[in-house]
Amino acid sequence: MSIQPWILYASITAFLLASADCFIKFASGRISSSLGLLLYGACTFATGIGWVLLDRVRGVPLHAEAAAIFYALGVGISFSGVTIGLYATFGAGAPISLASPLVRMGGLVVASLVGLTMLNEPLTFRYVIGTLLIFGGLYLILTR
Repeated sequence: MSIQPWILYASITAFLLASADCFIKFASGRISSSLGLLLYGACTFATGIGWVLLDRVRGVPLHAEAAAIFYALGVGISFSGVTIGLYATFGAGAPISLASPLVRMGGLVVASLVGLTMLNEPLTFRYVIGTLLIFGGLYLILTR
């Protein structure tokens, strides 16, 4: 059985997302949330500029449909909101072992519902069981 490339990408992304949670938890209370967001944005901007410049050097054409520009802006606004929300959550003293699973699994459920309702992705019995296990897991985590 071969692993699909997207599973590797998603696994690396999950690790990076978890590391972001940890770094925000470590920084909370030691830096103002607005400065933390600014530094996050600076890193994202620098990465984006670097990638665009690399594509230009390699001759990769840049293109975008009008709707995609709004979707990309939505990504930036959403992740900025996530960063603000995490600073607020951890700044209020939330333990990372409780807050992170709530945020991540809650987001997973919402994204899954969008996939099912707006993108017409298939709903299977195993999928329903998996979703119920998520809710059960959240309950067990939050009630310890």
